[in-house]
Amino acid sequence: MAFRPLPARSPAALLREEKPLKALFNEAQRIDQLQQLLASQLQPAAREHCHVASWREGRLLLVVTDGHWATRLRYQQARLLRQLKGFDAFAGLERIVFKVQPSYTPHSPPVTEGRLSSKAAESLQATADTVSDPRLREALERLARHGKPQTQD
Repeated sequence: MAFRPLPARSPAALLREEKPLKALFNEAQRIDQLQQLLASQLQPAAREHCHVASWREGRLLLVVTDGHWATRLRYQQARLLRQLKGFDAFAGLERIVFKVQPSYTPHSPPVTEGRLSSKAAESLQATADTVSDPRLREALERLARHGKPQTQD
C-alpha cells in the first residue's frame, strides 16, 4: 500500500482555511489597516519612521525608528490621539505609547587584512614547535603562516 501525499494547497487557501493561520492573517490585515489610518494623520516625513506594533485595551503601541522621531511624535501626541479617536477603528483609544526600535540594516563586517605581524607569527611558530599534539601543532602552524613577510632592507 503506497502512501499518497495530500494535494498541495495554495498559500491563499491555507491562510483562509486553517484557524491559526487565519487568525494571524486577520491580525496582520487589522494592523495594516491601522497603519494606513495612522499614516493619514502623520506628517509625510514621519510616515516611514512610525509603525503600528499593537492596539489593544485602549493602548496603541507605535514603533519608531529613532529617538529623534520619537521625540517629535511625543510633542504631537495629544493632537494625534484626538485625531485617531475620530476613526471607528480606534474607538476606545486612551493612550499612545512610543517605543524606539532602530530599523535593522545589515552591516558588512569590516574588512580585515588577516595578517599577523612577523613577531606574532614567529611566536606562534615557536609555540607550534614545542607542542606534541599533532592537530594543535598543525593549527598553530596554519596561523603562523598568516604572518607578514619580513621586509629586507
